[in-house]
Amino acid sequence: MVMRGTCKRFLLQNPYQDSSAGWLKGNLHTHTAASDGKRPPQETVDDYASRGYGFLMLSDHDHLTDPGELKNRGMVLLPGNEISAQGEHILHVGARRKIKPLADRQKVIAAIRRDDKKALAIVCHPNWEEDFNHCPQEKLAAWQGYTGLEIYNGVIRRLPGSPLATDRWDMLLGSGRRLWGFANDDCHRPEDAGLAWNVVQCRTRTPEAVLAALAAGSFYASTGVVIRTVAVRGGTLHVVAPKAQRIAVVCDFGKRLAQVDAAELTFRLPEGAAFKYVRVECFGMGESMAWTQPFYVRMNDEG
Repeated sequence: MVMRGTCKRFLLQNPYQDSSAGWLKGNLHTHTAASDGKRPPQETVDDYASRGYGFLMLSDHDHLTDPGELKNRGMVLLPGNEISAQGEHILHVGARRKIKPLADRQKVIAAIRRDDKKALAIVCHPNWEEDFNHCPQEKLAAWQGYTGLEIYNGVIRRLPGSPLATDRWDMLLGSGRRLWGFANDDCHRPEDAGLAWNVVQCRTRTPEAVLAALAAGSFYASTGVVIRTVAVRGGTLHVVAPKAQRIAVVCDFGKRLAQVDAAELTFRLPEGAAFKYVRVECFGMGESMAWTQPFYVRMNDEG
């Protein structure tokens, strides 16, 4: 008699499920003269439309703009704002009403979810300020119910701190949290526009479709690199970014598993993959990059 043992096969969970959907570029962190931005709301919308954006959220500080009052110029305009007073800054994406900026940000996140289960809470620029600590890691680890964090914030290029926060993201992901990474301009001046964006997979150009894609992680974040293909089959990941000069695979706590100096990468999970996720970073010319969302590792037992 032949005894068959159990074969443990590791698979990747793919947030990019709809390969037939189109890609739509947008920014979720945009200020106007309604708070501390330099330009009126309509002028800001016109600028992003002229750059070929497909969606935009005006996120003035503790001020909710009604998109219905603006000419959308062919873009999907999402309602929202940046909850700023009394604590760490949080984007309220898809807002139906203003949320009181309580100092206890866990209560703010809970209020966002109560307002509308489709709304998103995104933590802003965690590595901003001279101590690189606008949002302490212990709070990011403790808060529940938020969708993700800004792993790149363009305006911090000209402010103290670091625009990049993949270190914070990898600490959270490595500890078992499931959170998406966003890249946004945080536009205050005309020169801030077009520094960073998110590209969602969605079939229709509607607020509902964009919000659903963001909630599901069906998007990548970028400062200039375009990802053309993201495909998963079992434990194999295939990424094509036509103008990338290097593509790297990262896992728990920022460990680099593999890299190729090419515009195309195929990565296969090793046997006994002892990590929680992998994600991909694409490097282009200068400082341009793109980041996929995490592909969480799960195990299938086959007898």
